[in-house]
Amino acid sequence: MKSIVTGGAGFIGSHLVDFLLTKGHDVIVIDNLSNGNIENLKQHHDNPKMKFHKLDISNYENDDKLEKIFQKTDWIFHLAALADIVPSINNPVKYHKSNVDGTFNVLEASRKNMVKRFIYTASSSCYGIPDKYPTPESAPIKTEYPYALTKFLGERFALHWNQLYNLPLLSLRLFNVYGPRARTSGTYGAVFGVFLAQKIHNEPFTVVGDGAQTRDFTFVSDIVEGFYKAAKSDINGEIINLGSGNTYSVNKLTELLGGKVVHIPKRPGEPDCTFADITKARELLNYEPKVSFEQGVNIMLDNIDYWNNAPVWNPESINNATKDWFKYLKKE
Repeated sequence: MKSIVTGGAGFIGSHLVDFLLTKGHDVIVIDNLSNGNIENLKQHHDNPKMKFHKLDISNYENDDKLEKIFQKTDWIFHLAALADIVPSINNPVKYHKSNVDGTFNVLEASRKNMVKRFIYTASSSCYGIPDKYPTPESAPIKTEYPYALTKFLGERFALHWNQLYNLPLLSLRLFNVYGPRARTSGTYGAVFGVFLAQKIHNEPFTVVGDGAQTRDFTFVSDIVEGFYKAAKSDINGEIINLGSGNTYSVNKLTELLGGKVVHIPKRPGEPDCTFADITKARELLNYEPKVSFEQGVNIMLDNIDYWNNAPVWNPESINNATKDWFKYLKKE
């Protein structure tokens, strides 16, 4: 098997690369390293079954380089994307280019090479503030910011290529993935990276609101297994949620991590709960999360040194970083 992982030097992508190599695949990694970290793949440096291409997928509309790389490929896992809320508000053009144009280019390279399976990485952020918990795939789309919108538009392109060109494809909507190698970029973002850096430096956890809000924290190995089962399946043209099967409060997270807490203002456009209905994944893919929240947090603590050089956020720096969040998402 020859598999391509776009964004394969990133958090989820690098774990997927690990997994595919254990299954004997020849793996091609495409990453421009804007979010990814080549260190995430250092364990495969001498592995002849992995090849790395530093490429920006959004820059190949009139270039056959991607098409050549995609020749004789069995599976495509498309994870390359820009993430986070505030940067997408500040620079929507950049996000459209990466998440929509980049997806278009990967779809075209896949179509022209008649790949056997395409797995698109979608985002549960498309649900916005849901009306129903657990949230099913049929829930209304209510994107709140450009990141969510561009990921949803990428999904629409993917499903259209399935419908029109018969590209064998599934779209997986991911919920709050965490695990070792979670991003440590300078952008204020995912809660685990923020909290672990704070813990290393003995700073209080910056809890939004009262901390009672819950998230469908899903361990990365469960997500990777979901990707693999999706690729192996003969299910076609479907949207499928991948989550943990539960939802956990931020207060529970700080309790498990252990440390002092400081509260910061609740933010507009954020749901009080994210909770995936994974009935469809269970029925169609035989997907079943295995890592409990407590186990997952302990694994994060065992790997805490990874966040040594991550930004250490405090209420003042978070306030500065999220001004545009409040400016544009606050409803009068």
